[in-house]
Amino acid sequence: MIGISKLYCGTVEASDPLRYGRRSRDLPSHLLQYSSDKKPVVVWNVGRRCNLRCVHCYSQSHNREYSGELTPAEGLQLIDDLAAFGVPVLLFSGGEPLLRPGIFELIEHAVQRKMRAVVSTNGTLITPDVAARLRDIGLSYVGISLDGLEAANDRFRGMPGAFNRALDGIRNCLQHKVKVGLRFTITRRNVQDIGGVFDLIRTEGIPRVCFYHLVYAGRGNALIQEALPHAQTRAAVDLIMNTARALHAEGRPVEVLTVDNHTDGPYLYLRLLAENPARAADVLELLKMNGGNNSGVGIGCVSWDGAVHPDQFWRHATVGNVRARPFSQLWTDPSIALLAQLRDRKRLLHGRCAACRWLEICNGNLRVRAEAVTGDLWAPEPDCYLSDQEIGL
Repeated sequence: MIGISKLYCGTVEASDPLRYGRRSRDLPSHLLQYSSDKKPVVVWNVGRRCNLRCVHCYSQSHNREYSGELTPAEGLQLIDDLAAFGVPVLLFSGGEPLLRPGIFELIEHAVQRKMRAVVSTNGTLITPDVAARLRDIGLSYVGISLDGLEAANDRFRGMPGAFNRALDGIRNCLQHKVKVGLRFTITRRNVQDIGGVFDLIRTEGIPRVCFYHLVYAGRGNALIQEALPHAQTRAAVDLIMNTARALHAEGRPVEVLTVDNHTDGPYLYLRLLAENPARAADVLELLKMNGGNNSGVGIGCVSWDGAVHPDQFWRHATVGNVRARPFSQLWTDPSIALLAQLRDRKRLLHGRCAACRWLEICNGNLRVRAEAVTGDLWAPEPDCYLSDQEIGL
């Protein structure tokens, strides 16, 4: 996760996380990515069912009942373990998490256990009453997926009317003072809508947007051909940075982030180095604190059936199950090979990634994407768009 507004627009300085000691439990939410202890943010897929049919769904969800999901009692036990372990954020995802029976009680329990509770949703089920309930139980943030303007989004979501229903959900959150932001996965079929989505942010007063690079997992495995060519990715990131800067210049301090391609970090730094060398030096320190991709370190995932993964895209690789052992024990077990490898990945990488001068601030990017394209977990990141010269070859 690269905070474009934090780094490029200068809303965070390197001294900010240092002032709190860089401990997860002490940092405000906007500085958590710069923690030194990297207590994991946990994505919990509370249920697999979804009312939409998104073409890139990593959980391959359908609108039907699924068996084997964690019971309410098991869910409360999971939350208690995560809280005791010091997990700073619990992200409730799915499927569509608002279809999970008892979801409000689970969120409320996480809040009572002093975790920041976040919901990742398609937004179509957020009525005024739901928004008010989310506010009243203390939800920290709701991220609503909107993959383009109406035509592109509805094709992406596989459901006519999904855009307007999601927009209603966004407006309901804003009206009821629930912090809300957009989640946009960039592909060839919707990249042309980035500017229009920023216009929507201006019009609706939306305070946050995350632009996700496509990850080849779940149904997303069939979309490798939908990934942008490297030159078009650079152009998209340039547009995002330029528009974030314009918003801040207009007095609209929208939080803008890019997610799931840590190439964006050195690319942003190199751009700043040409524009503002003093600021670039500060940004480099923040990127080092961020540490690049954190799969298996600063982010983990618990699936609907209790399976634990290094992140939400690793459904093909399970490191244990919370029904057999608590998450806290699994996450700290040095004998689990995949977690140990991800935490010591620099020595396992080869090719461009191993030789890259930005390895310290990228950490080899998304290993799951390299594996999906090449079959080799430690192969070079296929979606790195920096030239050989830019990475120091």
